[in-house]
Amino acid sequence: MLLETQFAQLRKSFYHDPSPAYAARKLCLKTLRIQLLAAQAELYRAAAADFGQRSASETRLLEVLPSINSIDYSLRRLKGWMKPQRRHVGMLFWPASNHVEYQPLGVVGIIVPWNYPIFLALGPLVAAISAGNKVMLKLSEFTPEINKVLRQICQTALAGHVVVIEGDATVAAEFSQLPFDHLLFTGSTAVGRHVMQAAAQHLTPVTLELGGKSPVLIGPDIHFYDYADRVIFGKCANGGQTCVAPDYLLVPAGKEQRAAEKLRAHYQQMYPQGCQSADWTSVINPRQWQRLQQGLQDAAAAGAQIISCGQPVNADDPLRRMDLQLVLNAPLDTPLWQQEIFGPVLPIYGYRSTKEAIEFIRARPRPLAFYLFSQDKELQQRCREQIHAGGVCINDTLVHVGQDDLPFGGVGPSGMGHYHGKEGFLTFSHAKAVHQKGRFSSGMFGYPQRRAKLLDKVLDFWLGYRISDAERPDDTRQAEHQQKGN
Repeated sequence: MLLETQFAQLRKSFYHDPSPAYAARKLCLKTLRIQLLAAQAELYRAAAADFGQRSASETRLLEVLPSINSIDYSLRRLKGWMKPQRRHVGMLFWPASNHVEYQPLGVVGIIVPWNYPIFLALGPLVAAISAGNKVMLKLSEFTPEINKVLRQICQTALAGHVVVIEGDATVAAEFSQLPFDHLLFTGSTAVGRHVMQAAAQHLTPVTLELGGKSPVLIGPDIHFYDYADRVIFGKCANGGQTCVAPDYLLVPAGKEQRAAEKLRAHYQQMYPQGCQSADWTSVINPRQWQRLQQGLQDAAAAGAQIISCGQPVNADDPLRRMDLQLVLNAPLDTPLWQQEIFGPVLPIYGYRSTKEAIEFIRARPRPLAFYLFSQDKELQQRCREQIHAGGVCINDTLVHVGQDDLPFGGVGPSGMGHYHGKEGFLTFSHAKAVHQKGRFSSGMFGYPQRRAKLLDKVLDFWLGYRISDAERPDDTRQAEHQQKGN
């Protein structure tokens, strides 16, 4: 009942001001920016506490900076986004005007995951506030310390606009059943199905940011040593716990071992102390830690070769740290090939032709991201045309998500809908069509009693077909005869 009460209060508040002015939205965003910057030290300490080990540098680069960039980008462009857009008026409807105005939806629900609890809360929040909505923000139960800081930021900067909710899966299930005007969920595909089913009870539109197994295709023209660090960065950022992290690597057949050696060398350059480095992020909790170890054990039992880029996995590490583990020759029916890995484990697969590699990717559920390393323009075009993925990054990994002017979202099992930048504003707005006439309306010529006099003649010419007398309604023919008689 508490959630329903909070929802009702927000909706009532929204109806008091259903279309906030630009100045009000701008003030919210600026105040949020100020509070976020002021809370940095608390956020960095909270992130380290929730993860077990996470450097301030990692949190700043991957979460705080993108959040600030998102606010700044929206502030620079919000006035233009809010302006009504003029649209074409067909000749038959002259004189008139058409335009589209973007109206706030109302109360928006946002369900936040644990892997990027700051950015994946504030990113969609910025979009929803920019669009003029009220927001209920459901934070992950696995990041309690970060939640405390986010709650304080929202209460200080966005009081009356945002309600912060915490709780476990039971609370999340109740949350997703509220009659939101839009619901955005970021998380696993399995949970996303339940969220969509719950939202369907109220016909609530949803944006689902899920995940999947994002592939990296190394073209045959590439000297992999020149690009291995980009794969390492994308895979190891946040300890591999990223929805768009490279999930498996496709290399030309016969070069699997060589690719593994290059990855290992670059990993040791990037993390000289391996997972003991202060820049390494721990696996979030014991459940995820056990899942990753079990995946490696299942692959090894099936005959796979496990190559550690640092030290062997220490199952008893209290901080749950694991060096990057490369997996060669794992059967395709093992969990590492069947489930999203979401950790520092990278299977490698050898392909015999680029056509086979593309078909390998296409035979699997559509991923959230696809990565291609190649200078071959023809291969780049083929991959863009033939592979369906939420986003594509060529000759790099991960960084496409940080582009404020690109939409972010999945396709098929990796999600639906998108946000970031203008797309976020549009997602949380209703594009209301407005057609306006003055005192005179040409529509009168379409009224039944007036069609025969002018409109039918015009349509005879435009459509290339003349309606015969037998095809006309009796009352129209009678009206014509009366006009002729008069």
